[in-house]
Amino acid sequence: QVQLVETGGGLVQPGGSLRLSCVASRSTFSIDDMGWYRQAPGKQREWVALITNIGRTNYVDSVKGRFTISRDNDKNTVYLQMNSLKPEDTAVYYCNSPTAPYEYWGQGTQVTVSS
Repeated sequence: QVQLVETGGGLVQPGGSLRLSCVASRSTFSIDDMGWYRQAPGKQREWVALITNIGRTNYVDSVKGRFTISRDNDKNTVYLQMNSLKPEDTAVYYCNSPTAPYEYWGQGTQVTVSS
């Protein structure tokens, strides 16, 4: 079954760091653009970061300079390094391909930033 599995979330204090991982099962991973998204309570899911199949990256303004997206094609994995976390970063984080979306989203991983 084609799937996405996100891990690495948790509870962290403001200013802290977390590294999220997403393992994708599709054989086309190395040629897929990949993105991270998040959904905060009561809000719609929003795009956070993108990495293209050739490694170009882009970020939503609110995380620029704090988050870094990367990928390891040998492991079919995309990462999100999150530094200087803020309470407003609290959300469930998901990955998917923005250009060739998986039919089903993964379960996501909860990130809670709180003192």
